[in-house]
Amino acid sequence: MSGLSVKHLLGIKHLTTEDIELIFQTADTFKDVINRPIKKVPSLRDITIANLFFENSTRTKLSFELAEKRLSADVINFSASASSVKKGETLVDTVNNILSMKVDMVVMRHPDAGAGEFLSRHVNAIIVNAGDGAHEHPTQALLDAFSIREKLGSVRGKKVAIIGDILHSRVALSNIFALHKLGAEVMVCGPATLIPKHIRSLNVHVTHDLRSALEWCDVANMLRIQLERQDVQYFPTLREYAQNFGLTGRMLRELDKELIIMHPGPINRGVEITSDVADSPNAIILDQVQNGVAIRMAVLYLLAGRVE
Repeated sequence: MSGLSVKHLLGIKHLTTEDIELIFQTADTFKDVINRPIKKVPSLRDITIANLFFENSTRTKLSFELAEKRLSADVINFSASASSVKKGETLVDTVNNILSMKVDMVVMRHPDAGAGEFLSRHVNAIIVNAGDGAHEHPTQALLDAFSIREKLGSVRGKKVAIIGDILHSRVALSNIFALHKLGAEVMVCGPATLIPKHIRSLNVHVTHDLRSALEWCDVANMLRIQLERQDVQYFPTLREYAQNFGLTGRMLRELDKELIIMHPGPINRGVEITSDVADSPNAIILDQVQNGVAIRMAVLYLLAGRVE
């Protein structure tokens, strides 16, 4: 297979299994590059990429920017908080103004679900979705699955539990799509109020008991509570949530197996995960961060091959 089957990366649901495997193979190569003394390659030397973040982000924005610079692309950073968007300019107008500067690719995070898909139909540039509302976060799901593959040799046949605020998480939905395409079994776990009503239609197991989820799975992906997206109270207190759904070192020690712990960040230590778990040998959280740069390099490189 010579390239991706898609022009844009809008969501995992649009990718084939072959697309994901190609991204992983390309990321393997780039991971070697970023571990060399000279970490840059001239692959995207003639490509200009605009990072448009309409929501606050630290890790994802830095990861994309580093990936772009490692590939020698020209980079423009755009922050909505300091832009004409605050003055009422539409999304299409904003992006068209940026594209008039001869930008080839747009990496966008937006609070509205479907913003990337909308944009891809109205502007002539390659769009990479860096998170749209509570919908999808495709590069996070790719780096999560890539990290599992790296640690366990394969994703196929593995049992992955996604634990926490499933209702408001774009990471959860993208992970479910990616893990299923790669042959894994998926369980979601959290308070009943934070599990979407129709989640079973996505062919996932559901439990509200953390211990049973941990006993079932090979990998536990711990999600933080998305307080900034919650307009009502979904559980009594953070302390009660931590008592029922927080992963502790004691729980890990009581399990009769080697469980892999993941977290997309930022971590709320003492809520969904305690410090001794986050810093334990079971956790591959920092591996996820490093793999995020390699995965984003792979995605940008493969999509740039479609620049006309």
